[in-house]
Amino acid sequence: MGNAETTRRLSKGEEIVLASHNAGKLREFSSLLAPSGVVVRSAAALNLPEPEEDADSFEGNALIKARAAAEATGFPALADDSGFCVAALGDRPGVYSARWAGPDRDMKKAMARVERELAETGSQDRSASFKVVLCLAWPDGAYRFVSGACQGRVHFPARGTHGHGYDPIFIPEGESRTFAEMTEAEKNRFSHRGQAAERFLKECVEP
Repeated sequence: MGNAETTRRLSKGEEIVLASHNAGKLREFSSLLAPSGVVVRSAAALNLPEPEEDADSFEGNALIKARAAAEATGFPALADDSGFCVAALGDRPGVYSARWAGPDRDMKKAMARVERELAETGSQDRSASFKVVLCLAWPDGAYRFVSGACQGRVHFPARGTHGHGYDPIFIPEGESRTFAEMTEAEKNRFSHRGQAAERFLKECVEP
């Protein structure tokens, strides 16, 4: 079953590694997965190196990260790759969302680039979405994917102080607030990660 997509599941209460050094993602996933009893440890706490994400798809990058963490620790590892997809920009930044923030990971710089490039298109279309792919990988090479998406629109100027990434410039469908103006619980009702985590709990954790 190694090196192939599988239908294997985690046991309730099993320990996994979150293949991310992002403290915001750790809080978010710990909260989302809490109902399963799955214990989440972070790659940062385990001093794991960050592998190069050089795939051209969300699935490819999530698999790179999850496999690296699983092989390094001997535990199942969960990774996500997500992106902010702006329709008028041809769904960019998409898989390159983190790279738009530059080596210093300055999200203000990334959001300013979205605003600048949108203005350059001359388009009035502000539709956008957040997309995410979760990858759960085992040390023997087996893995499985779960995805989620949230539709909405871009909003400038940026608003709110919660969340992370592009949250201050995204308003989900049916709302007037940006993700960054919502509490974590409110955001999880709409968010791409909330949807993916719900599917993950149903499909990847034993009942």
